[in-house]
Amino acid sequence: MAGRGSAMAAVGMLVLLCVLLHGEMAESAVFTVGDRGGWGMGAGSWANGKRFKAGDVLVFKYDSSAHNVVAVNAAGYKGCTAAPRGAKVYKSGNDRVTLARGTNYFICSFPGHCQAGMKIAVTAA
Repeated sequence: MAGRGSAMAAVGMLVLLCVLLHGEMAESAVFTVGDRGGWGMGAGSWANGKRFKAGDVLVFKYDSSAHNVVAVNAAGYKGCTAAPRGAKVYKSGNDRVTLARGTNYFICSFPGHCQAGMKIAVTAA
């Protein structure tokens, strides 16, 4: 009987863990950057006034022959460079990026695009 009680406790803990993990995932939101216009030259102010949480997903929709998305650090954002070295470059035209806690920076690294305002900084609580 003692073994059965331990097994029941383990099953109970597993169920509780699944419920907690599902709850975290269920709270995540999905945002399309630039809304209907997508990721483009006018997307720079898109994040203004929106509230984001770590785990939320940004969807970048764009013409992959004309743009890309590069996840950069603060210096890369400010200087419009793909920094740090080895920064993640997305180029499918339909990219999904999960936000980390803190400020997440994204630019388009095609020549002149970031300098023209094609960059966003998204802060996730």
